[in-house]
Amino acid sequence: MAKGLPLQGIRVVDVTVVWAGPHCTQLLAEWGAEVIRVEPLQHVQPSTRGGEQRVTKAQVDAMRAAGQTGLGFPDWDPGERPWNRSPSFNSHARNKLSMTCDIMTPEGLDIFKRLVAVSDVVVENNVPETIEKAGITYEDLAKVNPRIIMLRMPAFGLSGPYKNYRAFGTHMEGMVGHHWLRGYPGMEPSYTGEAFTADAASGVLGAFAVTMALRHRRRTGRGQQIEMAQSENFVNYLGEYILDYTFNGRVAEPQGNLHRTHAPHGVFPCLGPDRWLALDVTSEGEWRALCRVMGDPEWTRGPQFADMRSRKANEVELNQRIAAWTKRRDRYALFRELQAAGVRAGPTQDEADLFACPQLQSRGFFEAINMPEVGEFQYPGLIFKMSKTPNHLRTPPCRLGEHNDYVYRDILKVSETEYDELKAKGHIGMDYPHLGPTAPD
Repeated sequence: MAKGLPLQGIRVVDVTVVWAGPHCTQLLAEWGAEVIRVEPLQHVQPSTRGGEQRVTKAQVDAMRAAGQTGLGFPDWDPGERPWNRSPSFNSHARNKLSMTCDIMTPEGLDIFKRLVAVSDVVVENNVPETIEKAGITYEDLAKVNPRIIMLRMPAFGLSGPYKNYRAFGTHMEGMVGHHWLRGYPGMEPSYTGEAFTADAASGVLGAFAVTMALRHRRRTGRGQQIEMAQSENFVNYLGEYILDYTFNGRVAEPQGNLHRTHAPHGVFPCLGPDRWLALDVTSEGEWRALCRVMGDPEWTRGPQFADMRSRKANEVELNQRIAAWTKRRDRYALFRELQAAGVRAGPTQDEADLFACPQLQSRGFFEAINMPEVGEFQYPGLIFKMSKTPNHLRTPPCRLGEHNDYVYRDILKVSETEYDELKAKGHIGMDYPHLGPTAPD
């Protein structure tokens, strides 16, 4: 129950995939909207629930032994329904509902439109031609509900030569130049690794756009389509580099952990295996403070480190000397000492560090969720707090088809005969028929 939350009473139909779209509806659900995922049993939604194949625990154990840990099921066990135990899906599926329906069939499309008719928002981030083939564009849905707000989040937009190109986050990151900037000097971008920042950014802006459209509808009574190309959204996050090119004709070089003007600026090794400290010096005062913490070694007084310009020009040597000092120090002790001296610094933390982080623990950021078929685990909490609106994670991630009865019977008021017919035709269920029964180990 979302009583008292800002989006209480708003119903969102969710036909999203992977991360960007589900992250958008996650935020809407967390602040009170009733988000109903419409999921097909017959068609795989790639990289969403992990329903592409059924795996056994023996297969997961074999992959772990080979160093492949991508299938991070709880307790390394896929269970009888692995699609309900996917960490990537469950991380953004809390507070949501799930109904199953194949909208690519006439009766499924009818059910979908009946749901849209009693809803406020539709969110999707599929390839445009997929939505067109399904017959659920804004023009289609506005006929059954003129007040509907539809957020469409394709990779490259609803028009243009790239309209129907299929893309994951890494393709958009590459197109807008993020992979290039994040690359390391002297190395090709393929060494950069994964960082799908555009997905997270799109989810946040998508939720913001929906709330704006809801505000507009409250004033005017009119729904509308929101077109948010994820690639265009993320270009704005790189505005400094874009404007440097338009102003000066300069193409930025790959920078890795470096900064265009600051030095030192980077991540430095600390005491222990794979322990690191992030450090950023932005002024002469901070440089002198860093030197004092290091004990004012003689090398810091050389002409090659006299000012920011010279330090930047001799950055390789500078970083080597600092690393020789940091690698003998504990990252947390050094972090606190540098912060006390007025130097920006912080330990790089992995997941285990985050759960033990005294800052996050003191704020009660992580919340326990007990999910059927999964068990109780700690989940990342709300990304912001409102002083006059108490909130927390209310319900566990939705299992496939878990709320069929509620949606079909309570919201859509289908008769028992129609319910049974839809179930017989494969629309209603909690299992993917194409995966068959649980495979033996």
